Amino acid sequence: MNTNEVLVVVPARGGSKSIPRKNIRAFAGHPLIAYSIAAGLQARSVTRVIASTDDEEIAAVARDYGAEVPFLRPAALAQDTTTDFPVFEHALQWLAEHEDYHPDVVVQLRPTSPIRPKGCVDAAVEILLMHPGADSVRGVVLAGQNPYKMWRLSDEGPMQPLLTSEFEEPYNMPRQKLPPTYWQTGHIDAIRSTTIIEKRSMSGAVIMPLQIDPRYAVDIDNPRDWARAEWLLLQGGLDPVLPGKAVRPLPERVEFLVLDFDGVMTDNRVWVNADGEEWVAAHRGDGMGLSRLRKAGCRMAVLSTETNPVVAARCRKLDLPVWQAIDDKGEAIERLMQEHGVHPEHTVYIGNDINDVPCFPKVACAVVVADAHPAAKRAADWILQKQGGHGAVRELCDEILNRIVGKDDHE
Repeated sequence: MNTNEVLVVVPARGGSKSIPRKNIRAFAGHPLIAYSIAAGLQARSVTRVIASTDDEEIAAVARDYGAEVPFLRPAALAQDTTTDFPVFEHALQWLAEHEDYHPDVVVQLRPTSPIRPKGCVDAAVEILLMHPGADSVRGVVLAGQNPYKMWRLSDEGPMQPLLTSEFEEPYNMPRQKLPPTYWQTGHIDAIRSTTIIEKRSMSGAVIMPLQIDPRYAVDIDNPRDWARAEWLLLQGGLDPVLPGKAVRPLPERVEFLVLDFDGVMTDNRVWVNADGEEWVAAHRGDGMGLSRLRKAGCRMAVLSTETNPVVAARCRKLDLPVWQAIDDKGEAIERLMQEHGVHPEHTVYIGNDINDVPCFPKVACAVVVADAHPAAKRAADWILQKQGGHGAVRELCDEILNRIVGKDDHE
C-alpha cells in the first residue's frame, strides 16, 4: 500500500497569448483544465490535487471541477517567460509555510496535454517509488523524427550533423538501423519534492521514462493544435481520462434538432416598454444556419418555458414549430421524438440553463452555448464557442451540416 503523500499540481496562468483564456476554454465539452484535474483526482496514488494560477476565473473553474486552489500565484510567476521551476518552488514553499504540508512526490499535469491514457499518473508514481535513486519520471513517446538525421545550420558554410556518434554518416543510414529515440511529452512529470527543494531542479539528473502510447501525444500551442486534439479526443478511438462523465460526440446522422429559445436563440436579455411589450435580440446568422439545415433534411423544433408572443413570432419567421409553457422539458422532448418518429440516437438538444438539463440524457448529444449556466455546462457533452444570440445556433448548424454534407459526398 502506498503511504506516500503525492501532490498533483496543475499549472494554469491566465495570460495565454496564442489561444486567449485557453485553460478555461471549452475543449470537447469541458474546460481544458478539467482534463488534467480529472487525471489527478482519478489516480489511486494521488492524495491531493491543486491548481496553481494567478487568475480568479481559472481558480473558480478549477474548484468547480474538484481541485483545491489554496493560493493565487503571484503575477511575477505567471509571465510568458516564466519556467516551471519557480512556479513549483512557490507552491511547495507556500504549502509548507501556511499548512505545514510536505508532499513526498509532486506530479505536474499540464493542461495543454489533456488527452492522457488511464493509469498514466499511477504508472509514473509507481516507477518513481520503485527506483529510490531516481529524481523524477517523465512521460515520453517514440520520436517521429530521428535526431541522427537532423542538422545544424550556420550563417555561412556547410551543414553539420546535430549529433556526433559512433555511426559513420548516420544521416545516410536507414532509420531502422539507428537507435530509437524518444520525445518528452507534456502529459506528466512525477518529481520527488527533494529534487525541487534541495536540488532546485524540475527533473534532477536521474530521470526515469514512462513510455506513453504515441496516439495520445498532443500538445496544444495554437488553434490548429486545438482542433486536431479535439477531433482526436472525440473521434480517435482512444480511452482517455475524462472529466466527470463520458463525452458523447455529435452523432454522425442528426435527424432532429431541438432548441431552447431564451439564451440560445437570443442573448438572454429582454427589453420591456411601458406597455409590457417585450423585445429580444437575435442573430441573423442563426436563421441562415437553420434554413440550410432544414434543406439538408434535418427536422427542428423549439421548446420554451415561457409563454411569450415574441417567441412565437420569431419561430414563425424561421418556420420553426414551437412548444411554449413547458414545465418539464425532459418529458416534452420524449413526446416530441415519439410524435416525429425520431430515435434519440439521432437527436441533438441545445440549451443554456438548468431547466434544459433534464433533456440532456434523453438525446444523443447535449449542446450548450458558451455563456450557459455552469450547471448546464457540467452536464453537457459539447460547449460551443459562441454565446447565445451571438451565432451559437449557426455554429451548431454548420457543424451538423459538415457531417451531413461529408457523409453525402462520401456515399
